[in-house]
Amino acid sequence: MMTTFENSLNKFDEKDWLKTLESLLPEIHEVDRRATQIWFRFYPLALHKYLQSVEDKAVAVQQFVMQGKFELKDQIDNSHHFLYGHRFWKEVKEAIITRTNSSNSETANLADEIRQIAKDVFGKTKTDMNLLTGIAAVGLMTLTQVGLDAFRNTGGEAQTPESLMKKSPDIIVAERAKDDSQGLFGFLKTVDKSWTVTWDESKQNGRFKLTNDEEIASGAARDQSQNWLAQDPRCGEGVIPVECRSAACGTCWVGILCGAEKLSEVEPRERKQMKIFGYNQGDDAKPILRLACQARSFGAISLVIPPWNGVFGKKVYGGIEHIELEPATTSAVKLRQAITDAAENK
Repeated sequence: MMTTFENSLNKFDEKDWLKTLESLLPEIHEVDRRATQIWFRFYPLALHKYLQSVEDKAVAVQQFVMQGKFELKDQIDNSHHFLYGHRFWKEVKEAIITRTNSSNSETANLADEIRQIAKDVFGKTKTDMNLLTGIAAVGLMTLTQVGLDAFRNTGGEAQTPESLMKKSPDIIVAERAKDDSQGLFGFLKTVDKSWTVTWDESKQNGRFKLTNDEEIASGAARDQSQNWLAQDPRCGEGVIPVECRSAACGTCWVGILCGAEKLSEVEPRERKQMKIFGYNQGDDAKPILRLACQARSFGAISLVIPPWNGVFGKKVYGGIEHIELEPATTSAVKLRQAITDAAENK
């Protein structure tokens, strides 16, 4: 049985949450501003509610060709590992549980509830509120999707910050913005420039190189320093899952933590396919969600790789145009059929 607080949170739909998040962005430190936006798009409430409403969830998951960890209930304590605020997760979680158990009133203002959780954690940690607001929003959405019992039945331990994530928020922001030095003659057009892509800021080896004007997925595929397939069955080529090179499968979507402006603009094919997949890319020319096989880099970037992929745009959001693409692998053929069915609303 849901608490009064949970019931009140459940009255807000995905648009309400995203509108609230947009209003709170000035109150979130730059280190987590994009990370929080990306997290909310990695775990869309509309998809969660759709899967909870269908008669046979397993069939719906199969129809959407869902691969990887797409449910928050399986990753309550680590889905947000790429947020600086993740280190305060235990305190945020405790504050949310206390609020859920003690509140007998309806939640009228979602932004105020997020602020209150951040304020409660501030009272215990004395951490700047702008470092707590993003993770507080993430925590309340996690509660909304998993329910109180599951939410409180995990340890709440956060990963110990390593590598770049050990540094202060301002230093992290500054380091993200840096480009690779191209040497004394780097200003010449004839010099072959190369850029660093950081895919996990908590790992010393969480990066690979791209040549100038190269697709992100191509650079990822060249890095064979680890057995990627053993770590994730979706990763047959590199650390970024990919089934094709033509925006036909959607497996290579990534969130751009920093450097979106250094990527090529979204072309019509990528824009249409992102809507079919259901990924909330936005309408910006250089948005925070991209397909790694389409986005070309002209500078160093920092990104985060979602732990799942699927094709759910038509069923969950509607209004999808069909686009014909040629898949490159057997798996991509299946994904293409799912995309066709989605576009035709089968």
